[in-house]
Amino acid sequence: MGKKMIYQSQKGEMAALIVETEAYLGQKDSTAHAYRGHRSPANEALYGPPGMIYIFSLRGRMMLNFITQQREVPQGILIRGIEPIIGKEIMKKNRLKHGFELTNGPGKLTEALGIVDRTLNLTLLNQGSLKLDLGKGYRPQKIISAPRVGVSRRGSWTDKPLRFFVAGNPYVSQLPKQQMDLINHGWQNF
Repeated sequence: MGKKMIYQSQKGEMAALIVETEAYLGQKDSTAHAYRGHRSPANEALYGPPGMIYIFSLRGRMMLNFITQQREVPQGILIRGIEPIIGKEIMKKNRLKHGFELTNGPGKLTEALGIVDRTLNLTLLNQGSLKLDLGKGYRPQKIISAPRVGVSRRGSWTDKPLRFFVAGNPYVSQLPKQQMDLINHGWQNF
């Protein structure tokens, strides 16, 4: 949380802080695309090295994931929410929205960035147009864990607390307004 993601699009550079993710733990996770070792051309990126980008389509929107484990261990994180810091005007034009609705959901953020297809799938972070700065970043005051959003009801993994978000950050999806920190956005060093 709080790491800067940078995307260089044809329209210009955009950057945002990661504020919400969901973990998917591969073969044992009944909600994961690699459950029970499922492997296909569509999810091959899951089996790649750490830092590989996995993009899939859900309801016509692209979902952005980063692989987190070594090769052949299909685990990763879905990026669910980002707080724009550079290129916000480009994002607004891409999405035709503004305010917190701009990037407070996995499909919303890819649309705002202009990621509309699977071109980045099977590429590595920091070796192309999408980069992740693992430097200092912003420090959350608190990180909350909760059940993942919108996963299929499949077994005991459905309600596991594998969604993580910056407490109070208004760019977190489905965050009630009364829980939003509109001054510091949940950061210690905002």
